[in-house]
Amino acid sequence: MYQRFDLNLAEARAAMDAMRTEIDRRGVKAVLAVGDSRGDLICLERMDGAPLPSITVATNKVYAAARERITTREIGRNVRSPEHGFDVAYWGDPKMLGWAGGVPVFHAGVVVGAVAVSGLDEDSDEELARLGIAAIEALIARL
Repeated sequence: MYQRFDLNLAEARAAMDAMRTEIDRRGVKAVLAVGDSRGDLICLERMDGAPLPSITVATNKVYAAARERITTREIGRNVRSPEHGFDVAYWGDPKMLGWAGGVPVFHAGVVVGAVAVSGLDEDSDEELARLGIAAIEALIARL
């Protein structure tokens, strides 16, 4: 029998709260998403004024990071590499993408979910996603 571990709603909300607090502090707008180990959404928030296409992008960043167990930045780097690259279209999955901002969440060496941000520049998206992961890790450490 296979046992799967996933983020829960409380952990997802901790990530969302941490990311939203920092985004509010910066005075910017984005879409925030947290998903389980399969990349299915637990939470999604589109801030007022955030770009509408970022809803799909954030959702797909969560999906790709959880399914591939690497950041979406790494997926993009792999796709663009002339020596070691691969065409993401070969996967046959239109949800795979390579823009930074989707980061898998590991616990005990296993992916338990992913966090993503979309709507800002790629470095900011990824930085904020990692802030959300830090909030999840802090919550788990208290248990």
